[in-house]
Amino acid sequence: MSTNPFTLADLKKILLEGAGAPEGVDLDADILDIEFAALGYDSLAILETVGRVEREYGIPTDDSILAEATTPRAFLDAANARS
Repeated sequence: MSTNPFTLADLKKILLEGAGAPEGVDLDADILDIEFAALGYDSLAILETVGRVEREYGIPTDDSILAEATTPRAFLDAANARS
């Protein structure tokens, strides 16, 4: 279990390392409420992100986070609720 909150910076780092930066998307903009699909990340990128969050940050996850986490804000909320 993590004692520090999982942050947007943490999420962006994992997305960039795992799937890269989609063309034409500025991850430094206000992306909290933009759906991952609109940001250019598909379900495989999110699945990889979920796995890395579990391994690297010790946050337990399950398949429900994939359904819940359609935006970065929802992902952060779901991950931090599990930490």
